[in-house]
Amino acid sequence: MWPDQWAVVAESDRDRWDFEPLERVGPLRFGMSLEEAVAAMGAGGFVSETSAIHNFGPFEQVRAKFRKATATGFLWGREVEATAAFWRTDVAAYFVDSIGLTCVVVDALTGPQVTVEGIRLIGRRPSELADEITAHQEKHGGDISFTPEADISHPDWGMLPRAQRAGDVLLTRGVFGRPNSWANTMFDCIPADEWVGHRAIGSVGWHSS
Repeated sequence: MWPDQWAVVAESDRDRWDFEPLERVGPLRFGMSLEEAVAAMGAGGFVSETSAIHNFGPFEQVRAKFRKATATGFLWGREVEATAAFWRTDVAAYFVDSIGLTCVVVDALTGPQVTVEGIRLIGRRPSELADEITAHQEKHGGDISFTPEADISHPDWGMLPRAQRAGDVLLTRGVFGRPNSWANTMFDCIPADEWVGHRAIGSVGWHSS
C-alpha cells in the first residue's frame, strides 16, 4: 500500500511554537544565519536539507527544508514511532546571503502549530481562521488585510495564511516574513517557489480594509 501523502498530523502530535510578529517563528529568528537555523531546528528534533535557489535580486538565496526526524503513526493497529517520510517538508526557511533568514513557511499537514495571541494559525479550515482574526481585530479596533489569494490576515503580523490541499479539504499553511532593506513589503519577502509550488486559483491582489 502506498503511504498517504495527504495524511494530516494530529493536533496533539504537532510541535508547539509561539510567534513574535516580525521577530521570530518558534526557534527561527529573522536575520539569523543558515547555520544558526539548522542548529536551532536540530535541537528540536528536525533534520534538514538545503539547496541554492534562484537569486533574490542581486543576492544569492538558499532554501532549507526541515522535517521531524521521527513521526508517530499506526502500524497493524498500534501506534509506533518511525522515521518521518522523506518527502515531508514540515517547515521551509529562506535565507538571503547578506540579510539572513527572510521567510518561514509552515506546512498545513505536518508542520508545528504556531500560535499568536491565542489564535492557532496552522492546519485550520481557512474560514475558521479568518473568523478568528476578524473577531480579534474587531475586539481590538484593528484593521484586517486581504492576501493576494483573498484570505484574511492581520496587517501587522507579517503572516499570510494560505490554503493548502489535504486530500478533499483545504487547511491553512503559514507564510511568515519580515520586510528588510531589499524586500519592502511582506509580499516581497515570499520567494517565487512558494507562490509557484503552492499556487491558488483566483489571486486578487493585496489591500487593507
